[in-house]
Amino acid sequence: MANHKSAKKRIRRNDERRVINHARKSRIRTFIKKVEVAIASGNQDVARDALTVAQPEMQRGVSRGVYHRNTISRKISRLNAAIKALA
Repeated sequence: MANHKSAKKRIRRNDERRVINHARKSRIRTFIKKVEVAIASGNQDVARDALTVAQPEMQRGVSRGVYHRNTISRKISRLNAAIKALA
């Protein structure tokens, strides 16, 4: 257990951030799953709309520091390629 006041504060802060970051990751994963389900259904228009909604949410995860920039870029690129393959 931490002895310094600042270390105790850091532990409290880390716990709060962990909860927030977990919620953000979960939300982003849900958006990605909606796109993947739309791709699996084979409907390109629905999949494109789902990706359009998911993209800003994914980028927000990058700006908040939850995901690395390259990770989200890769995921968006692969989803986009899968949608184009439906045509």
